[in-house]
Amino acid sequence: MYDTAEPNVMDEEMLRDAVEEQGPRGEAGRIAKMEGVSFKDVTSLRLDFKSETSLQHRGQEPLRGYVALGCQDILKVDNLWQFHNLTKLQLDNNIIEKIQGLDTLVHLVWLDLSFNNIEVIEGLSALTKLEDLCLYNNRISALENMDSLKNLQVLSIGNNNLTSLENLIYLRRFKHLRTLNLSGNPLSEDEHYKLFLAAHLPDLVYLDFRLVDENIRDIANVKYQYSIEELNQNETLETVKQEKAEKHQRELDAHKAAYVEYLNGPYLFEGMYAEDVEGSRLSALPAVAELVESYPFIMHLVQ
Repeated sequence: MYDTAEPNVMDEEMLRDAVEEQGPRGEAGRIAKMEGVSFKDVTSLRLDFKSETSLQHRGQEPLRGYVALGCQDILKVDNLWQFHNLTKLQLDNNIIEKIQGLDTLVHLVWLDLSFNNIEVIEGLSALTKLEDLCLYNNRISALENMDSLKNLQVLSIGNNNLTSLENLIYLRRFKHLRTLNLSGNPLSEDEHYKLFLAAHLPDLVYLDFRLVDENIRDIANVKYQYSIEELNQNETLETVKQEKAEKHQRELDAHKAAYVEYLNGPYLFEGMYAEDVEGSRLSALPAVAELVESYPFIMHLVQ
């Protein structure tokens, strides 16, 4: 179906038609159309294969503030920059090949990209408020490029091409992740699949639509005890390293704002002699080299 569908372009006209279709009817609708539509007021946008008309035929009314577009086979995500206050975006059942055009949707909480042609997880770095992400039924082969999704609680990525259990360790960075669906991936057929996840994601509550059994978790903790201990130790060291780097960057930013960057520590001293020919000659004199080498250590003690 994906290979034979005729692609559509997500352009300004398509989006405006969707918003207008969701607006008031009759005379009020005519007036609203004349006055124009404000994309910034839209909080939920539906661009999947189900149209508003089909909802009404089933006796369902569209939600207030919720826009539905009756077209399918969108190939490229684009022109969404005006929907600044969008919190929910539904793009399932299209032929989207690349996650893009979402950088301005910083308030997005819920995103559905299921049943598309996506091969690589990318383009999500700006969505720091995202809690629910659906990538079900795509062509994804690796969990990656989601580091900024610190608030992620629900991830559905079943029916993809994930094969490596080790790649699932990537999910440990999502401290709020409670619901995970991986069913339909090749790795879900591995005999150690459930035990591996139960051990490596201790806070996971639901796996593949079922509650994680505490007995399985106990068995998993015994089976992977030593590898988990080593993993925890490495993660602790990495956290300390990251915190140190962030502290250094904050100090550097503060110094830069005060126009005194690189004047602390050995930076000034090293900078003075970086391109100084005479300085390099001076360091060749007796006892000077020892003083130069000890300077950074002395400055560290002073700080």
